[in-house]
Amino acid sequence: MMPAAVSRIPRARDGGALKLHRGATFGEVSIAPLQPQSPANAPFARSGTALAINNLTLGVAAQSAGKPGRGGARNRGNRPSHELKQGQIANLSASEGHSRNIGLPFTRMITIHWKAAGVPLEGMAAATGLFIDYLTRWLARRGHRIAWLWVHENAGDKGWHCHVLASIPADLVKPLVGAQKRWLRTITGKPYKAKVIRSDPIGGRLRLETGNPVLHFANARAALAYICKGAPQAVLDTAGLDRQHKPQGLIIGRRCSTSQNIGSTARKAHDAKEE
Repeated sequence: MMPAAVSRIPRARDGGALKLHRGATFGEVSIAPLQPQSPANAPFARSGTALAINNLTLGVAAQSAGKPGRGGARNRGNRPSHELKQGQIANLSASEGHSRNIGLPFTRMITIHWKAAGVPLEGMAAATGLFIDYLTRWLARRGHRIAWLWVHENAGDKGWHCHVLASIPADLVKPLVGAQKRWLRTITGKPYKAKVIRSDPIGGRLRLETGNPVLHFANARAALAYICKGAPQAVLDTAGLDRQHKPQGLIIGRRCSTSQNIGSTARKAHDAKEE
């Protein structure tokens, strides 16, 4: 549900942009008026991704609470695709909204650069699933529920990679640094490489979801729009996502997914209880 105080999300087309604050410890992300920027502190560009792998190695992913499970697109393991479809965008958008309904708003955006990690394109879906499962168990052992959604992309010099929006407790962000590197070593069978993972707090700082829910809402929707940029422009416009289409290449298997606790079945069950 959209907070009443938010009448309109700042649109990049109108001078608003999702930008990185590179001087911050965790590479924060925020909505701010677009101002002239130096190359060292540039906002997201239409032709590139400031959330792609950079020089941070702090990263996390997420899985549903309780029994592991994934919702979203039911792609065959070897099915090729070249763009996100309307139904997938609708599901991702509704899932992001439902994460707030169940008290698990997305607090971090994570990018895993699987090509740089040495994972082949056809192995990316399995690698993402393993990483999510490791995190699920790690958080469950510490008594935390989790919600997530992810999108696979394959474009430019970055090659194939995964963007994740996830609800990560602020007090567990730092402890995850070592854990995630161990997971990647296990998944790839190779030493961890710098710049393979990046993680940024949605909205520019930790605990924004409680400190300023209205600003957090706007930033979460902007982050969702960013990772959905591989959908056709008409689909993005219909979904109210302010992002210009940018082709995201060939993906083998699942192109996107959500945790079961924010998927279609969970949303229907929640709505039925509300009636």
